[in-house]
Amino acid sequence: MKGLLFAASEGLPFIKSGGLADVIGSLPQCINDHEFRVAVVMPLYKKIMDNFELEEVDSFHVQSGLIDKEAVLYHTNLNDIDYYFIRQDDYFNRDGMYGFADDGERFAFYNKAVLEMLPFLPFEVNIIHSHDWHTGMIPILCKQEYRDKKYHKIKHVYTIHNLAFQGNFPKEMTRYFNLDYKFYQYGDIKFDDGISFMKAAVTYADKVTTVSESYAQEILTDEFGERMQSVLNSRKADLVGIVNGIDTEIWNPETDKYIPYNYSVNALANKKKCKNALQNRLGLRVADDVLLVGMVSRLTWQKGAALLIEKMHQIMGQDIQLVILGTGDNYIENQLKKIEYDYPHRAVFYCGYSEELAHEVYAGVDLFLMPSLFEPCGISQLISMRYGTLPLVRETGGLKDTVEPYNEYDQTGTGFSFKYFSGDELMYILKYAIHVYYYKQKDWKKLMRNAMKKDVSWQLSAKKYEKLYKSLF
Repeated sequence: MKGLLFAASEGLPFIKSGGLADVIGSLPQCINDHEFRVAVVMPLYKKIMDNFELEEVDSFHVQSGLIDKEAVLYHTNLNDIDYYFIRQDDYFNRDGMYGFADDGERFAFYNKAVLEMLPFLPFEVNIIHSHDWHTGMIPILCKQEYRDKKYHKIKHVYTIHNLAFQGNFPKEMTRYFNLDYKFYQYGDIKFDDGISFMKAAVTYADKVTTVSESYAQEILTDEFGERMQSVLNSRKADLVGIVNGIDTEIWNPETDKYIPYNYSVNALANKKKCKNALQNRLGLRVADDVLLVGMVSRLTWQKGAALLIEKMHQIMGQDIQLVILGTGDNYIENQLKKIEYDYPHRAVFYCGYSEELAHEVYAGVDLFLMPSLFEPCGISQLISMRYGTLPLVRETGGLKDTVEPYNEYDQTGTGFSFKYFSGDELMYILKYAIHVYYYKQKDWKKLMRNAMKKDVSWQLSAKKYEKLYKSLF
């Protein structure tokens, strides 16, 4: 049995800021426990300390360049997975997780501490699976600083969840590592005039993965490579795309406690009741026959929110209702705040996030919008399909890989898609979806069932990761 350690900066059910936490909360549970001994390690943030009971394991010293601090290792077991937490209050006993001036130093400490904690684990670690820039220095530290120890046998998998966030810092950050200057001088960690945690991981990991097959190809190009494309192309033979799944126990319309009426693929009547309940809650005209369109998203350029603003009058000129739940760019928020005034009882913008309302939107709307500029994987389209809500997406990254566009000739598909990132393209496919909803109800219901039958769980993806882990030996 191989020892597999997931190293990440966040993970459910302990703490979350984005999709990384969903992956860490689900993937370890799906790895075959007969072949792998699985554990997870994260920083011990204030929020985790305040909300979870943890057992102290031991303390150890961490020295890395200018860093010279004590760390305390904590543990808990949840659903047969061992979770470890590294406590260092100067770095992690704060109200937030990221966005501090010393983030580079904080996660430099964490990367070194992950390796220093290994002797305290009750099993030998054979694979470290690191995630995003916050863990990017682990492979190089392990292979260089610990190369004279048995650590040199450890294999490293590194997953890029979003290439836009690379952990780039000034050259002075080299002072927080015990690495020879040659690793900066010869370019292994150098990026522009500073260093990049992500570049170090891409260079030194045995395998590099990202969260969908299409995104793995897109990041090799100038358009989506975020200036990391040459480094990624140098590792092209070891770059693998594996699409994410979702937790199908949490996201299950048959048992979801957040939605007012439960339903299934074989008993869809209650979905209309969910729609009516959502309309009533948000002050929309309660009607079964009107197409209810929804969006749950960070409101940023990447997510295509600007396309909605550009075409809002044309969108609301259609026979639809619109619900948008999210927060993000101030300009986009301010523009969306006008829609309830401009389109009373037809459009609602909920500025913020509510877990309960998010579940109600997924269950209650008919069509779900994801017109993203780029999308490494995306989980909202997977959730919407699980709830029989058809996604309308742009053909990029994980959206392209997971949503099969409607084919009117054989009634196949699980949603609608468009190719080019433009308001005109969005409007064209939205009008097409509206036409199908009103004039081809039989096809629409067939697409709903297709979507709900699609396997969006982690099981298939977990098998691909297991195959990847085995290929390392």
